[in-house]
Parts: sequence; C-alpha cells; structure tokens
Amino acid sequence: MTRYGMAISLDRCNGCNTCTVACKMQNNVPMGMMWNRIVNEGCDSEIAARGAYPHLERTTIPIACQHCENPACQRVCPTGATYKDDKGRVQIDYDKCIGCRMCMAACPYNARVFNWEDPVRDPDFNYGDKDVPVRPKGVMEKCTMCKERTDRGDEPMCVRCCPAEARTFGDLDDPNSEVSRLIREKSAYVLLPEQGTRPQVHYFN
Repeated sequence: MTRYGMAISLDRCNGCNTCTVACKMQNNVPMGMMWNRIVNEGCDSEIAARGAYPHLERTTIPIACQHCENPACQRVCPTGATYKDDKGRVQIDYDKCIGCRMCMAACPYNARVFNWEDPVRDPDFNYGDKDVPVRPKGVMEKCTMCKERTDRGDEPMCVRCCPAEARTFGDLDDPNSEVSRLIREKSAYVLLPEQGTRPQVHYFN
C-alpha cells in the first residue's frame, strides 16, 4: 500500500507564495481561485503581521487540502464524488459532483473552492499539465496532491518549486521515506487534531 503525504517546515517557509502560483499553473486553476494558499497566523490578511511597528512578527502557514485519512468532506458527500484513491489522496469525481457544497461546509481547513461561474483564465486558454481535467462551472475544486504528476512518480509542483525547500513529499506508510523520517524526528503535528480527520499533511518547526 502507498499513502502519500507531506511534511512542511514552518521555519523554512517564508510566505513567498511560490507554491500558490506553481499550483495554479500546474492545475489550470481559474482566476479568483486558489487551491494552495499562505495564511499569516493570527492575521486577517495575507500581507499583515502581528504586533506594532517596529516590533512585528509573522508566522506563515501554507494551507491546502490536508488529504485526511478520515475526511469530513467524504462523509457528507451525497453522490460519492469525493473519495479516497488508492494512494491515500482525497479526490473529486467532477462528473459526479452536483455542486451542493456540503463538502465545502464540512471541511475544517477551508480547503475547497467552488466554480460559481464559467471559469475565467488569463491568458484566455487552458494552461498547465495537459492531463489535468478541465473543471466546468458548478463543481468543487481543491488540491489533488498533483495527482497527474505523482501518478507519474514526480513530486507535487508545490514541492518541486519551493525555493526554501520547505516541503517534503512521500509515502507515509514507508517508515524509511524522508517524509516519515521528518515527521518522526521533528515531532511534526497536524492541524486541528481535535476534528478527528487525521490529516496526511504534517507541519514542524
């Protein structure tokens, strides 16, 4: 069995948003939508900081789908559009999605976006990986852990492009993988453990 996951170093992450742009380009994400975003802890803006000048501080946290072992989104989906694939990733079957947004409401990580209108792209054509499905109006979207790339044995694009090398991707079921070693040795933690979703994305300082 393979269970893909990720470990993210918050000490290394500098909030540059390269992961956000790389994800958007790889996955043909429309304008006004992001699958991968940077949150400034304790702030209400992506450019804000805590404190008062000159004593300011900022803690950046990259947020996307956590690819939970026990996904709340899957439990509430009435059509089976949200599912766990054979590599442990949470995916959406766009043909089954009816746009009810139950999964969006259930996700404690605010990690899904909805196509309210016909997708708009700038430039005005599809971009990114040719194997990534083009999503229509009226369906949910989210991080797929770059399914098309990882099915080919490549890293997710956010991992590949991170200039600070803050992200490590691999098989959580392999105790000898680098991602498993980091989680173990760095005492990595998950977001909102009290939700019982058991995320496969871990964070460490």
